[in-house]
Amino acid sequence: MAEKIQDFKHHTRWNVLYHFIVSPLALLNVYVQFRHAYHAGDRLSWWNAAFSIVLLLLVFLARSMPVAVQDRVIRLEVQLRLRALGVADADIRRITVRQYVGLRFASDAELPELVKRVLSGELTEQKAIKAAIKNWQADWQRA
Repeated sequence: MAEKIQDFKHHTRWNVLYHFIVSPLALLNVYVQFRHAYHAGDRLSWWNAAFSIVLLLLVFLARSMPVAVQDRVIRLEVQLRLRALGVADADIRRITVRQYVGLRFASDAELPELVKRVLSGELTEQKAIKAAIKNWQADWQRA
């Protein structure tokens, strides 16, 4: 079996159960419940339609909360790496969370130069930062 690679083109992580089953079915359920409520018109049908919205929100919250925690951990990890590499605290504080997430995949050797490019405004978006990384450091434990 070929060894997996992770780079800019192949780093998106898809959770089959969440992205291709649970989310689409929750969204489809909203459509079905509202269509049924429209045609049936009774209170229980409208209650089911309203509850389908709550269920859909719950599905999205179940994903967004772990990702928010993961972003905080990434920010801390990159801040610690930058301090160890001698980047000034004032510069570290100017980097946004989205930029930290982009910098996460850079090797220690290229990280200080990428930070300079971020702080100068040359690299502002997470995608641009990731595309600029030459020595990609894989992260197989992302949520």
